[in-house]
Amino acid sequence: MLPRCLSSVGTRLGSRISGGSLSLFRLAPAAHPTGRSSQRIFAYLPTPAAEGPSCQQVRDMASIKARMEAANEALKDDKMMCYQCEQTKGGTGCTEIGVCGKTPEVAALQDLLIYTVKGLASLAHHARTAAGIEDQEVNTFVNGAIFSTLTNVNFADDRFVEFVNDSRRLHAKLSAKLAAAGVSLPASASESQPWFGSMPHPLAWNSQAAALGGVGDMIEIGMQTGIAARQEALGETLAGLQELLTYGLKGLAAYAHHAEALGHTDAKVYADVQESLHFLCTPAAADLGAVLDHCFKAGATNFCVMEMLSVAHTSTFGHPVPTPVSLNPVPGKAILITGHDMHDLHLLLEQTAGTGINVYTHGEMLPAHGYPGLKKYPHLAGHYGGAWYRQKVDFASFPGSIAVTTNCVLDPLTAYKNNIFTINETGLSGIPHIKADASGNKDFGPIIRRALELPGYTAEDVQRLPKKKDVTVGFGHNAVLSVAPQVIDAIQSGRLEHIFLVGGCDGSEPQRKYYSKLYQYMPTNTMVLTLGCGKFRIFDQDFGNLPGTNIPRLLDMGQCNDAYSALVVATELAKVFKTDVNSLPLSLDLSWFEQKAVAVLLTLLHLGVRNIRLGPRLPAFLTPEAVGVLVDKFNLIPANVADPAADMKMMMQCK
Repeated sequence: MLPRCLSSVGTRLGSRISGGSLSLFRLAPAAHPTGRSSQRIFAYLPTPAAEGPSCQQVRDMASIKARMEAANEALKDDKMMCYQCEQTKGGTGCTEIGVCGKTPEVAALQDLLIYTVKGLASLAHHARTAAGIEDQEVNTFVNGAIFSTLTNVNFADDRFVEFVNDSRRLHAKLSAKLAAAGVSLPASASESQPWFGSMPHPLAWNSQAAALGGVGDMIEIGMQTGIAARQEALGETLAGLQELLTYGLKGLAAYAHHAEALGHTDAKVYADVQESLHFLCTPAAADLGAVLDHCFKAGATNFCVMEMLSVAHTSTFGHPVPTPVSLNPVPGKAILITGHDMHDLHLLLEQTAGTGINVYTHGEMLPAHGYPGLKKYPHLAGHYGGAWYRQKVDFASFPGSIAVTTNCVLDPLTAYKNNIFTINETGLSGIPHIKADASGNKDFGPIIRRALELPGYTAEDVQRLPKKKDVTVGFGHNAVLSVAPQVIDAIQSGRLEHIFLVGGCDGSEPQRKYYSKLYQYMPTNTMVLTLGCGKFRIFDQDFGNLPGTNIPRLLDMGQCNDAYSALVVATELAKVFKTDVNSLPLSLDLSWFEQKAVAVLLTLLHLGVRNIRLGPRLPAFLTPEAVGVLVDKFNLIPANVADPAADMKMMMQCK
C-alpha cells in the first residue's frame, strides 16, 4: 500500500547508482523569470495556480508591508540599517544597534568590506575572463572576507579594518599582474551605478592611490555603502532581492571556506562567487529577472559546495555512524569548542592529546561525535549546552576555556571574558584571536594553557549535576541509505506514512516554540529528519523506533550544510518510487536565522522543491511583492506559528 502522496507520479528526479557508489544528477531547475523590460516584479510572475495564496499568507504579506512602511518612515535618522538575519528588530531592520549586539560602527565596517570585496571580485572576474589569471590568495580571501560578515561571526572593528586593508592590498597585487600581462582595467571601473550613492564603482575606489586613514575614516566611508542608498535608487523590492543574492553568497562562501580548510576546493565555485559579486556592480543588476536568475544560480553553486564539504568531511574523518553522545561531564580540565569547523576540532584534539584535558562540543559541533576520525579520540568527552543563543548562560557556567571557530558567537559576559578565544574569521573586541601561520597551522597553546589554569570539572561537580540521557548522532546519508530497504518496506506497507525534515536554525524568539510543539501532533508512524541547531528543540526527546523496525524515528543528519545528505536520501527514495521529491510523502518545515540558511533555501528553490514551510517569520529583506513570486512559483508557505496542529494536518495531506 503506497501513501496517497505517491499516487501522483511526476517527473523522475534524476539519480542513479553507478559502480556501487551514489551519484546525483542535478535536478533541472525550475524555469525562472527572464523578462528584461518592466521594473515591476509582477511582470515576472508565472501564470497563477488554481489555488492562490491562503488567507494566512495574505495577512502575513500585508503585515510585512505595513511594518516596512513604518520602518522606512523612521529611516531618515538611522545610525545603521541591517536586516540580514531573522532576529532583526521589529521584523524590519536594526537601525540603532543590532539585536545581535553589532554596533553601528561595526555595521558600517562590514558594509564597507562587502563594498570593497565587490570591487576585488570584479577585478578577479576580469582577470580570469580577459587574461586567464587565477590568484589563489584572492580566491581564499574573498570567501573568508564575505564569511566574516555573517551574523554573529565578528564584532571586532580592528579585524574589519584589517580585512579592508587586505582587500585593497590584494586589489593592487592583482592589478599589477594584469598590467604585466598588458591587460587594462575594465571600462566599468569608471562607471558607478546609482545604487552606490555618492561612492564610485568599487573597482575605482579600490584603485584610489590615497591611503585610508584610521578606523574613524573607514567608518565614515562605510556609512555611505549601506542598504539605504540601494533602497533609494532601486526601491525596496529590487534592493531586497539584491540582498537575497548577497546573503546567499555569504552562506555558500562560508561552506566553501570550511571545505578549503580541509583541502577541498573547486575553481568554478570561486569563479561563480566572484562573477555574482561583479554582477551586482553592473547595470544588469537593476533588472529583476537577472537578479532572480543569479539567486537561483547561487543556489546551484551552493548545492555543489555542500556536496564538496560533505566529501571533505567524509574523506577526512570517515562517514558518520550512529553514535550515542553523553551530555554529562567527566572529572578533569576542560575545553569547549563551538561553531562548525571540524578541521579546528581535529587540530584541537591532536594538540590536547595526553594533556589530561577533556574536549566538549557545543552547538553545531555536536555531529562531530559521529565521525570515526574524530570519535576515536578518548578525550572527546561529550557535548555541553544547547543552541547558540543560550551561550551567555552556558558559557558562564563552563569551568574551562572556550574556542570559537565560526558563527554563532555573542559579545561575552564578564564571567567568561577571560576564558574565550576566537579563531578563523570570528572576532570579539578585546578577546585573544588565534591566527594561522603562513603554512596554515594553528597553535592552540593559549587555549590549552587557559584550560589548565581553570578548575575544570571536579568529581564533586559531576556528582552534583543532574544526570542527562545520551543523544544519538551520525545519521548522514550513508547511514540512512544503509537501512533504505527497511524504510522503503515501511512506506510500502503503510507503517511509515510520512517523513518530515524539520531543522535549520534556532533562536530565542517565543514563536520558535512552534518547532517544539510541532512534534506533539506527529503520528507515531512518521519519521523525523533534523539538522542544524534547530535540532536542539527536540534532540533529547525519545521518539522511539518506527513501528516494526529498529530504526529510530528521529534521525540527526548533522550540521546545517548536511542538508545535502537530506537531498541525497530524498533523491534515492524518489528513484525507488519512480517519482520526484515533490511527490514523496515528505514535508520540509525549516527554521531560518542567518545567511547559511538563505543559501540552503536558494538551493532547494534551484532544485525545484515546492511546499517548503519557512519560519518563524519571513525575511525582512523580501517585500510582499518578492514573497509573492516565491509563493506563486514554489508555494513557499509561512510557518503557521500560531497553530502548529493545523500545519501538521496540512503536511500529512502533502500540502
